[in-house]
Amino acid sequence: MKKKSDKIAFVSMCADGLHHGHINIIEKARNYGNVWIGLMTDKGIMSYKKRKPLINFKNRKKVLSHIGAIHKIIAINDLNFSKIAKKYKIDYWIHGDDWKTGTQSLARLNLIKTMKIWKGKVIDVSYTKNISSSRLFRFLD
Repeated sequence: MKKKSDKIAFVSMCADGLHHGHINIIEKARNYGNVWIGLMTDKGIMSYKKRKPLINFKNRKKVLSHIGAIHKIIAINDLNFSKIAKKYKIDYWIHGDDWKTGTQSLARLNLIKTMKIWKGKVIDVSYTKNISSSRLFRFLD
């Protein structure tokens, strides 16, 4: 059995316009193990958000790398989260509960099925009210 210090608490995000909601999820993830961020690439963001990110991947990664709670950052190119979970045998996949519906809902269901194989868990964290990157970007249009 893995000790908490050996467990991977994986958080997938775009972090295009990092805000306190992202930090809230990272803080929750710390309760489960070493925080790894699955950072969507520019191509990954465009594949489902249908917009280019305001901040490119390299610079979003640079910002996240300065957050002490984060142990590792991995590039994600699409919503095939199961592929990443299998590769690293993720213990906990942590995400805001907004993905229960919409574009990411099927990826979430596939991930839950995949992670059951090794008793990994998907944890849905209550979304931080009144903040989202998409909401912030509406003001820029």
